[in-house]
Amino acid sequence: MSHNNQKKIAIINDISGFGRCSIAVSLPIISHMRIQGCMLPTSIFSNHTGFESYFYEDYTDKMPRYMEEWKKLDLHFEGIATGFLGSAKQIQIVRDFIHQFKDEKTKVIIDPVMGEDGKAYPTYTAEMCDKMKELVKYADILTPNLTEACMLTDIPYHDTGWTGKDFLEMMEKLRLLGARKIVISGWNSPSSITNVISETPGDVRYLRQKRVGTVRSGTGDIFAAVIAADCVNGHPLEASVKKAAAFVRDCILATEKRNIPPTDGVCFEDVLYRLKA
Repeated sequence: MSHNNQKKIAIINDISGFGRCSIAVSLPIISHMRIQGCMLPTSIFSNHTGFESYFYEDYTDKMPRYMEEWKKLDLHFEGIATGFLGSAKQIQIVRDFIHQFKDEKTKVIIDPVMGEDGKAYPTYTAEMCDKMKELVKYADILTPNLTEACMLTDIPYHDTGWTGKDFLEMMEKLRLLGARKIVISGWNSPSSITNVISETPGDVRYLRQKRVGTVRSGTGDIFAAVIAADCVNGHPLEASVKKAAAFVRDCILATEKRNIPPTDGVCFEDVLYRLKA
């Protein structure tokens, strides 16, 4: 018997015990989409960093030993999905993981969790930005938000005034870094949210959706998890982005009904049954 008789995605991200983000949302979504999710934690949080206080344990030094055990089991993955990485060393470990575990069947989905609203996260250093640019070359699908796309391409961020020419330039710069397919997620306007996708040179498409509810933790992780599972299941990218965006919208609407604090993420559990594999 083999450990490799079912599709598997290696999920490389942190574990937050409360707050519905990172592995806490990606694992059940990937499982629901009929793929085995295998966790490689980068760190463990009692609750995510959007709260005033939290317990935190770094997992960096344990990650290589963890990977060694997976090699002993001869695990093979149809997908490798990366999320928040807390240091330049962790980014290098992810590169090592890809070198060790990627084969001709493996799709790599990189969510370069670097910043938002035009600013890098406080933990993100210039060295980490450079390392993330190097990691991008492994991405079969890259899912930055607009801030992260700007950071990766050294294009100045601004809230408004983006043109089709701007996005074409950004996509081509991301492609020069090595990304094969790109989804710039969550470009905001007062009334809508737009996901911008590119699958080939010169190709830029815009998928708009009416804005609902308030900004909440974990929606990017949910979006990326659906994209990753659909990629491994062989679905077209445009259809996958539409599915992911619609599911995030449904999650937000369900959460608004329950009057849940924004830090607590979204009640994806209420609408998971709507998500099709």
